[in-house]
Amino acid sequence: FTGMSSSKLWLRVAGVSGATSVAAAAYGAHATPHLDEGFRVAFNNGNKLHMVHSVVILAGAGVVRKMRFPATTLGLFSAGITVFSGSCYAAALTSDRANGKLAPFGGTALIIAWATLMA
Repeated sequence: FTGMSSSKLWLRVAGVSGATSVAAAAYGAHATPHLDEGFRVAFNNGNKLHMVHSVVILAGAGVVRKMRFPATTLGLFSAGITVFSGSCYAAALTSDRANGKLAPFGGTALIIAWATLMA
């Protein structure tokens, strides 16, 4: 990534995140019907926030010069997706709620990321 502009980096992050969110949605549609309803809901919540915030990173890549703290904001969105959605996916796919214990930290990162846009 040396020499890459900030907006190009975040465009790539958005591409990876968006592609993995679609792959997770496809996997969830075909591999989770046997799961308990609560775990399917957890998987789908994780996937919904994964998709929405992937688009937010894409939009942020386009306005990086207008943001006060672009690396912080977009980094928090990325971390929030990883931790929140990853926890939801892990809990659902293992049918073990203990694997979702990090979701609140990911959700907090997403909230803080949104709040940085007000600065």
